[in-house]
Amino acid sequence: MPPTLTRADGSALEVLVVDDEPNLAELLSMALRYEGWNVSVAHTGRKAVTMARDIGPDAVVLDMMLPDFDGMEVLRKIHTHSPNVPVLFLTARDSVEDRIAGLTAGGDDYVTKPFSLEEVVARLRALMRRSGALDARPSSILTVGDLTLDEDSHDVERAGRAIELTATEFELLRFLMRNPNRVLSKAQILDRVWNYDFGGQANVVELYISYLRKKVDVGHEPMIHTRRGAGYLLKAADQPAGA
Repeated sequence: MPPTLTRADGSALEVLVVDDEPNLAELLSMALRYEGWNVSVAHTGRKAVTMARDIGPDAVVLDMMLPDFDGMEVLRKIHTHSPNVPVLFLTARDSVEDRIAGLTAGGDDYVTKPFSLEEVVARLRALMRRSGALDARPSSILTVGDLTLDEDSHDVERAGRAIELTATEFELLRFLMRNPNRVLSKAQILDRVWNYDFGGQANVVELYISYLRKKVDVGHEPMIHTRRGAGYLLKAADQPAGA
């Protein structure tokens, strides 16, 4: 399991997911529970405002387009009683005007549909770090052996050597590094790293694993290992591959 996000007092963080697509809301809920969040779900703006008032979430994941009123109206209503709660907008509209409108209304960040679940989780972790809601332990730096990845700057190094990654390679390596010594199946990787509505084949995972190996393992003891019929795992180079 990845490091659990907690408040300074050790209790679990509360997140309210607001989206009128039940399948997407469930995917987001599963990914966030895996990270240790307590998750509540609302499918309408009216329900979201009521739940936000009742549970006082540490963060809100808010769809811009809801069946009763839009996300910016929901945000305004939530901010009347929780003015400092960080809000991550989900939007199908990627125009500069829409992004500025959402951020001007008080949103803290946004992701554009379709997105990867790992991207949403990472954005929320960053919001929590910036808001000071987390305990002192979480950092933007992931480290496994001599491999480091900065979730904020997207800098990646192995043994002090910078590694240039594409956006998808970065998300894949981040997911592996947040789950060191754990076998991750192709299905798990597809669910977390690729867009939630990705319709491609699982062999895209093999392809990107091979790309990562050429960049991360070249000239070093290998860190990325295959478990036939099970998936892939990342280990520090000084650990036995079978450990």
